[in-house]
Amino acid sequence: MKKIVFICTHNRCRSILAEAITNNFTDPRLEAKSAGAHPVDQVHPETMKHLTLIGIDTAHLSSQSWDNLNTYKADLVITVCDQAANEPCPMWVGDSNQVHWSLPDPSKLKNASELKRAFLDVIKLLQNRLNFVLQHRIEDMNADQFKTLFNKAREKYS
Repeated sequence: MKKIVFICTHNRCRSILAEAITNNFTDPRLEAKSAGAHPVDQVHPETMKHLTLIGIDTAHLSSQSWDNLNTYKADLVITVCDQAANEPCPMWVGDSNQVHWSLPDPSKLKNASELKRAFLDVIKLLQNRLNFVLQHRIEDMNADQFKTLFNKAREKYS
C-alpha cells in the first residue's frame, strides 16, 4: 500500500477534499491522510456539504496538525495550496517525496452558485488526477516513479 499525505495550511478544505476523495476510491493500494501547518478547529462546512452531496461519508474527517502525522510513513506528500508549498515542513516530511498540486480555494467564494461550481470543479479535478494514478501499477513503483506519476497527473489535468 502507498501512503499519501495531503497538506494545506489550515487543513479545512482542499486537503480534506483530497483525503476524502482518495479514500473513497476504496482501492487497497492507496491510503490518504491530510494535515496542515496551522489547522483550524473544524473542517469548512462547505467542504462537508459538498463531499456529502457526492456521496462521501464525512464522519471521520477532521482538521489536524501535521505534527499528528510524525509517525505516519508517507510515500508521498502533496501540498495542495501555494502557501503550504512555501512553508517550512516538519522533519518527517523530509523522508518523503514531495509534489505540489496547486488547487484554487473554493471556500473563499461568497456567491452560492459560484461556491458550488468551484467546489465541484476542485472535486472533479481531484477525481480525474486520482483516477489517472489508479490506472497504473502503483504497487510496483519505486518512490521516484510514484512521484513522477503524480506530477504527470497534475500536468494532464490542470
